[in-house]
Amino acid sequence: MWILTLTALALGGSLLNDEDRSYRIELDAELGLLAPMSHTVQFGTKGDELNYIQDGGQDNLFPFARPTAAIEVGRARFTALWQPLDLRSTVVLDRDLRVDGLVFPAQRPIDLRYGFSFWRVSWGQEVLQRDAASLKLGVGLQIRNATIGFTSVDGSLSETKRDIGPVPLLELEYRRTFEAGNYLEAEGDGFYAPIKYLNGGDVDVIGAIADMQVRAGLPLAPEGASTFLGVRYIGGGASGTGTPDGTGDGYTSNWLHFLTLTVGVRMR
Repeated sequence: MWILTLTALALGGSLLNDEDRSYRIELDAELGLLAPMSHTVQFGTKGDELNYIQDGGQDNLFPFARPTAAIEVGRARFTALWQPLDLRSTVVLDRDLRVDGLVFPAQRPIDLRYGFSFWRVSWGQEVLQRDAASLKLGVGLQIRNATIGFTSVDGSLSETKRDIGPVPLLELEYRRTFEAGNYLEAEGDGFYAPIKYLNGGDVDVIGAIADMQVRAGLPLAPEGASTFLGVRYIGGGASGTGTPDGTGDGYTSNWLHFLTLTVGVRMR
């Protein structure tokens, strides 16, 4: 619904900005497909590694959507986005699957859920502008909302991992505009760090994230509206031993590599 509303506004001639304002508003909406390229997870040092692509039902395409809002003030840009990510499948494994201290027997159907939605706010500052090209560098803060679940279809066995937490990010954005109004853009957000040195605790976990996209756009009528085609890589994860909970010893390994292909609409 939200992407249809934004498209209607753009094609209907509604503009968000005028020349007298000291700031500019930008709204983006993307819709497309997500393809898991590699994805594994393990809970517990004695737990089994699950390959979601080979055994977990992620050898498929999933719907992908992302709304983004930004405000530009001078050479600074403030951005907020929401990224829903909730992949679900039902599989029958040919071997037992141990998740922490719980064992799911082979040949019984299991409902799998991998939810890793997040919210992000960021600030970028233009550090280079030459002709029709610009480069911004900045920082961001991402709030993850993870739910990773394993449930036997008959309901007799269930193990769910939930986690909410902040993730600091570094940001880079490049934009090149051509005479006809077409543009090329590349952006990247990411980090790699030992978690215990960031949170001041004794949680011995290595974490990483990368969220990068290249896109090509062309203007629509009226001025300020455009459409674009984008290819995005989302990757990263974490591994190590944290605070034990439930039947587990606190060990987690969770790494993924996803690609997306989207069509978007932008209003400025």
